[in-house]
Amino acid sequence: MTAGHSFPTDPTSHNNTIYNSFMQDPKSDRMLRETDRGSRGCNGWRRGRWAVACLMALGVPAILSGHPDAPKSPATELPPVNPPKRYEIKPTVPSTDRHTPGKVFLERADRLWTDDSRDSIAYQILVGNVQFRKDDMFMYCDSAHFYDQEGSFDAFGNVRMEQGDTLFVYADELNYNNPEEMAVFYGNGVEEVRLINKEVQLTTDVFNYDLGQDLGYYTNGGTLADTANVLTSVYGEYSPATKDAQFRLDVVLKDKGERDFTLTTEELLYNTDNHIARIVKPSVIVTDSATVYSSNGMYNTEADTTRLYDRSLIKTRRGNTLTGDTLFYDQTTGFGEAWGNMILTDSARQSALEGGYGCYFEKEDSSFATIRARLLEYSRKDTLYLHGDTIRTYVQRSDSDSTHIMTAYPRVRFWRVDLQGLCDSLSVVERDSLMYMHRHPIVWSGERQVFGNVIQVHFNDSTVDWAKLPEFGFVAEHIGDEFYNQLTGREMLAQFVDGSLSQLDVSGNVENIMLPQENDSTYNKIISSTSSYLTAHFNDSTLQKLTMWPDVDGTVTPLYLAKKSIYYLPQFKWYEALRPKDKDDIFNVPPEMEALLKEPDPGVRRRRVN
Repeated sequence: MTAGHSFPTDPTSHNNTIYNSFMQDPKSDRMLRETDRGSRGCNGWRRGRWAVACLMALGVPAILSGHPDAPKSPATELPPVNPPKRYEIKPTVPSTDRHTPGKVFLERADRLWTDDSRDSIAYQILVGNVQFRKDDMFMYCDSAHFYDQEGSFDAFGNVRMEQGDTLFVYADELNYNNPEEMAVFYGNGVEEVRLINKEVQLTTDVFNYDLGQDLGYYTNGGTLADTANVLTSVYGEYSPATKDAQFRLDVVLKDKGERDFTLTTEELLYNTDNHIARIVKPSVIVTDSATVYSSNGMYNTEADTTRLYDRSLIKTRRGNTLTGDTLFYDQTTGFGEAWGNMILTDSARQSALEGGYGCYFEKEDSSFATIRARLLEYSRKDTLYLHGDTIRTYVQRSDSDSTHIMTAYPRVRFWRVDLQGLCDSLSVVERDSLMYMHRHPIVWSGERQVFGNVIQVHFNDSTVDWAKLPEFGFVAEHIGDEFYNQLTGREMLAQFVDGSLSQLDVSGNVENIMLPQENDSTYNKIISSTSSYLTAHFNDSTLQKLTMWPDVDGTVTPLYLAKKSIYYLPQFKWYEALRPKDKDDIFNVPPEMEALLKEPDPGVRRRRVN
């Protein structure tokens, strides 16, 4: 009822009868008992004040007047105190001023009680099919306390709030503070508060809803579910207008379908329209294909894709990891991309692929890297670092077999403490344990340099087993100043034991220049020889024995008589200026290397004529 209603002016015993019937009504009795719960809701202080006033009015005079030992004085005798005058009024709805914005209107109630003194009671008591309206928002309940001056109310039993056909809130109790536009909904311990916004449902024990901001929140645990996902947290916010939600503390997001993913974090933003989760704190996403670690990014739960920032990391079911400044990952296809300082690790092969940009196809077990691309192979004590403009790994499949292949091209350079090299393209075939170097391949080890048209290297457990130059090969060893031991031939095969050269076989057009070391560690002669075949034996990579056959031509020239023209074979070149100096120097391609790669392969040239 509003302040404009009129009330009876002749309070008689009939009013006491109404009062007594009201006090005996079970619903009314619950309403009165609710006045003692002043600490709950926005209007509790007024209920407490009213209850204290009633006790003072009803109890204290009655006790004093009925006590057998109470002193009585004719001059000070108090008049008898009657119970509060309470009137039941048939609720009516005024026909004017029913659409004031922001004002709460009582639309209906079966019964209403009020008092003839507006100062002695702070609210109206409503029972039965109670209905309030504020703008386009309707609120229903079994009974209520209505503070009609400010438009606030407390609602009890089967509380329901509706806005159009899109927003519904169900609860056992509601405290609504109209000046602050704040509604607080309570469950009853058995049934929780439920907010339903189209296909979104939020459940919790206590739900706070700011009508002015169109924002609801819970602080002691709740659940939000839409068509795709279920989210739980200690604290949660939801805006029906924007469909945005925010969750904090023990946040868990799970898929409702068959994709079987779980996201855990301490804070998460989520939109129920596009089903995108915004990662803002360290989070872990576990799917059937990968585990994602990120502190900043977006997870499209409907498309099952993630876009991540700030050095996030993806660990696939194969055990490989992908990280970068920015990541994209599709859990359905197993495809991942990385921009900026990309690192892809392969735990099975004990290797890592780096680059400014890279991608990984988990289902095909293939990868790609470019922009300062570098491959690290760390199966040995000393790591091998390899660079090419582009590095790829993939699986080559046939009807009966498959093998993993790595390729690097062009302008390939690699470095390890004991081994360095370069070429224009390089490939490694895992099934055959073979590495192929094409287009001006050069390899250095210590003071030795090897080059040719093609170099093939065979590995046994990541250790070099043998190396072959099948078309043309040239080996040079720097022994001091301008002197070099040199050996060339149409085909070369070098065999290694524990990584050290043990035997070298050369066949076809064999040419050799050697400066044998004397017992006093000096050099005093140059030996130049030719044959069809040569075999050299080494101990810990040091020459022990050399055999040439079947026919050998050669000369021995004292060093002091040797002309510089016989120091070198025709194909001799010393490429020390191109040699990578460390793991970072592999990125520096000198102009001399650029020029060399443009030349034709050295091939087999005719023997020089003295």
